[in-house]
Order: sequence, then structure tokens, then C-alpha cells
Amino acid sequence: MNAEEVELLSDSKYRNYVAAVDKALKNFEYSSEWADLISALGKLNKVLQNNAKYQVVPKKLTIGKRLAQCLHPALPSGVHRKALETYEIIFKIIGPKRLAKDLFLYR
Repeated sequence: MNAEEVELLSDSKYRNYVAAVDKALKNFEYSSEWADLISALGKLNKVLQNNAKYQVVPKKLTIGKRLAQCLHPALPSGVHRKALETYEIIFKIIGPKRLAKDLFLYR
């Protein structure tokens, strides 16, 4: 967690954002079918879009891992498409400078 994120933790709305991301990530743990993954990605996308005013993404390491899992070749293209939408949302939120710093997370 960088200094900017630590500073944001004093904002109650940002803490609610972190809690919403955690809740959205829990949906991945309970996914048993590819349709569940699409649903979990949709919920994560909604949380990210609703909090786009923050130029940081909480739990970015976990999000990066989940997105990588959703791009597994055995999964159908619908899951891949939804994961790519999530990448697009994240990249728009964080901007090019943060993306350059965090690119290793979204491989």
C-alpha cells in the first residue's frame, strides 16, 4: 500500500469502496461455473465504475490474479471478454502513469 492509499483510508467513502471491492472479490471464491465468473466480473466492474473518482484500485494484487485466472484458455470467450472489460475499466481509472508502475500486476 503506497502513501496515497494510506491517506485515502481516512476517507470513509474510500473505506466503503475497499469493502465493496472485497465483497465483489468474495464472489470469485464461490464461483463453480463459468457463468459465475461472468457474474463476479460484472459485480467487480460495477464497483470499480461507481468509484472511478478514486484514481487507485484497492486490492489490486488480488484483482490482477483473478483477472489472470479468468483468461485461462479452457474458459469460454464470454469470460475472457468480461475480463478484458475489467482491464479496460481499471486502466482508465488508474491512468497511464500508474499503469506503467503497476503493469506487472495485470499481466
